[in-house]
Amino acid sequence: MTAGSSAAIKRQNIVIIDTGCANISSVKFALERLHVAVTVSDDPAVIKASDKAFLPGVGSAQNAIASIANKGLIETIQGLTQPVLGVCLGMQLMTTMSQESGLHSTDNVLCLDLIPGKVERMQVGDLRLPHMGWNTVNPVNPANNPLFKGIGNGTYFYFVHGYAVPVYEHTLAACEYGTAFSAAIHKDNFYGVQFHPERSGDAGAHLLENFVNL
Repeated sequence: MTAGSSAAIKRQNIVIIDTGCANISSVKFALERLHVAVTVSDDPAVIKASDKAFLPGVGSAQNAIASIANKGLIETIQGLTQPVLGVCLGMQLMTTMSQESGLHSTDNVLCLDLIPGKVERMQVGDLRLPHMGWNTVNPVNPANNPLFKGIGNGTYFYFVHGYAVPVYEHTLAACEYGTAFSAAIHKDNFYGVQFHPERSGDAGAHLLENFVNL
């Protein structure tokens, strides 16, 4: 990162949305390593006033949506107009619905409906679930893909998940584990990555910097 870009980043108001269902500290520390000042908040006014927002999440979609609803944040998140990056489960929560109800696959959980799409249990044949570890990611249309600027095909990122969004019209980058799935998705000001950039070394740091610089 150049001194100029670092200074520009420091002037931004970056907020990590405290959903009550995520390891906030790992994302916060990753951003602070890039000299990005970060606020963690579940206050709608603070979230709305941010220049960029992160939506992290871990666990099941059912529990995460319940936690967000209990905090009264669903309408706040749906109304954001600044760039928002969903991470791992946070990406899945951006879709219309998820099979990850904690009950059985026919019980769909209604998500935030920020990006059309459905999260499905991964069909991986004889491979193990969850999909855990490093895997290669291939950006779609990299010339017009600012989130993956400078990140080439076959770059490794770190994944931990058993559910995924199929590759479709909102796919920003793809990955393969048994079958192809969306490693990143995008619509309007909403971006999501299935992998953990905060655990993905230099490539993850590069992607976080790209997002902050959008």
